Amino acid sequence: MNKLKDFIEWQAFGVCTALGEKMGIATSRIRMWFIYVSFLTLGSPVVIYMVMAFWMNMKRYILAARRNPLRNL
Repeated sequence: MNKLKDFIEWQAFGVCTALGEKMGIATSRIRMWFIYVSFLTLGSPVVIYMVMAFWMNMKRYILAARRNPLRNL
């Protein structure tokens, strides 16, 4: 079951996990509040989630490029 959960978190960009680690809050609680707020605001947090996922992926690519020794050739 944990492998399935890890796979889903990895495929879903890991935004809630990253927020939970930075703020010291359980990931499950962040997901629960995200779902509640999405229903109350008719889905507008989904846009915020996608922006954060894009930012996290760009950050990952930038950091990977800095560590690439072949980039400066």
